[in-house]
Amino acid sequence: MNNPFQEQLLKAGVVTKQQVQKAKTDKNKKKKQTRNQKDAAVDKAKLKAQQAADEKARRDRELNKQKQEQARKKAISAEINQLIEKNHIARDESCEIVYNFEHNTKVKRIYVNEELKKQIIQGKLGIARIEGRYELVPKTIAEKIQQRNDKRIVLFGDDSSTMDENDPYADYQVPDDLMW
Repeated sequence: MNNPFQEQLLKAGVVTKQQVQKAKTDKNKKKKQTRNQKDAAVDKAKLKAQQAADEKARRDRELNKQKQEQARKKAISAEINQLIEKNHIARDESCEIVYNFEHNTKVKRIYVNEELKKQIIQGKLGIARIEGRYELVPKTIAEKIQQRNDKRIVLFGDDSSTMDENDPYADYQVPDDLMW
């Protein structure tokens, strides 16, 4: 017996050997319980820390995806700008004809000459948007731009295949050079 107080009580006959033994076992049980509670508290703290770390990692992955997507879009936009800058068809003061077209449900205008207007109508040229202005580009370049971002290009083609069979005005063609 390591406890001198218990030994004195045992010698004095105040307590029995079973009572001393029971007191020791109770004391050991309480120590184990407190130790287990501390371990459980530590485990809960570790679990919360692990959950917080997992949540942070998930948020970081989402932010990283968003940044990569923004970088990819920016690179595509820069590539489109480069295609337009290198391949646009120069227009000069002789371009006095206003050509109206629809882009993103809005009517826009561009100044062209008669030859450029015919090429646009035939589908040989496309109209590309760059930094708020519109430029004319060859059809091959326009198709490349359309593959990357179809919102930045306007292409015209032959719409004769989409004529309605029951159209009563099919025999009356509207001229292309009609001015309102």
